[in-house]
Amino acid sequence: MKHLMKKWVLALLVLMGGDVRADILRIEIDGIIDPVTSQFMAQAVRQAETERAEFLLMRLETPGGLGISMQEIIQYILNSRVPVVCFVGPKGAHAASAGFFILLSADVAAMAPGTNTGAAHPVFPLGMEDRVMLEKVKNDALASLRSIVKQRRRNYDLAAKGVLESQSFTAQEALEGGLIDLVVEDEQQLLTRLDGRKITRFDGRAQVLSTRNQKINTLQMSWRQRVLSTIADPNVAMILGMVGLLGLYLEFTNPGVVLPGIAGGIALLLSLLGFSFLPVSSIGILLILLAIGLMIAEVKVQGFGLLGMGGAVALVLGLLFLVDAPYPELRIGLVMAVSVALPFVLIFTFLLRLVLKSSRQQVTTGAAGLVGAIGVARSMIGPEQGKIFVAGELWQAVSQQSIPEGAPVRVVEVKGLTLLVEPVEKGS
Repeated sequence: MKHLMKKWVLALLVLMGGDVRADILRIEIDGIIDPVTSQFMAQAVRQAETERAEFLLMRLETPGGLGISMQEIIQYILNSRVPVVCFVGPKGAHAASAGFFILLSADVAAMAPGTNTGAAHPVFPLGMEDRVMLEKVKNDALASLRSIVKQRRRNYDLAAKGVLESQSFTAQEALEGGLIDLVVEDEQQLLTRLDGRKITRFDGRAQVLSTRNQKINTLQMSWRQRVLSTIADPNVAMILGMVGLLGLYLEFTNPGVVLPGIAGGIALLLSLLGFSFLPVSSIGILLILLAIGLMIAEVKVQGFGLLGMGGAVALVLGLLFLVDAPYPELRIGLVMAVSVALPFVLIFTFLLRLVLKSSRQQVTTGAAGLVGAIGVARSMIGPEQGKIFVAGELWQAVSQQSIPEGAPVRVVEVKGLTLLVEPVEKGS
């Protein structure tokens, strides 16, 4: 009896153990490699490990992205207890720059015909390269590539050309050069080719993949991750920031309007959240502050357009320098910067002029608004109080000079409920 129970326990442990695997978990990474992408990859690896998936299938299409996010994704792949299969597709897709490193780090690297990968040479924003720093970054990238590729038994010499010479490889060139494992038409063919394929994990363990009768579960980004991914786009974050500044400015200059203040506050906070995922340059921030200062100076001191033009130029440059990223896809483009900066300068200057103009206008409401008004004496006016009719009302009035009844008077000062007036000379 005890022997029989032991057999049942062993059978149960086998069923709960590593010999039985769950379905294939699939994700899509389509766009810039950023912190949100890294978080999504971490979530996918954790879920694949928890569900004991046969492997994690990652469809990849990216122009590149942030180096730190790329390194995090590579760490998740190399340390995953579940194999990771990276497929660059569909036809026409590409895995450039950071995507090149991610592809080569996978347990199985596959590409569709008509796709390409490579072009992973380090670059600096707007071509402002520091030779010493560039050399350091390049050597670091080569060391990282060497540690990955050699362990994966791929062609390091050819892979290094993607970093040193920015070479890009077609799917067939990558296959023939020993950079990838498979070229397949689509994911269905990829699964067929993977069935029964023996792979060697990064730690040297051998494993045979099985795809027959396996269900594919696709993991989607959460709504929070989709929102963060959208606002992490530097162009979207920039537009939200400009809209937020204008909205708050309208609220501060017109208290009580409410809607611009609420919308502006939300937009500005979302913009700050988006930029928190990006490498922001202090030079860009200073240029934007300088631009706002020049626009204010243009209105206050009448710079004849020169200060305003300087502000527009400073704003465009500030937006271009704002995101200190090495890849064009992660920076604000020139066309977008000009398209946003010029309307912002015009609207901001126009609103500022209205505010300053209204602040300089004479008060026309209340008792203070009577100063300078012309009225008519309704009684004799002198040092003793008399009465005048002004602005449709009767007022008590005094004057340092005697003013006869019926004479026109001008209000000089308001003292409580009494007006100090003077006679109006003819022709004045």
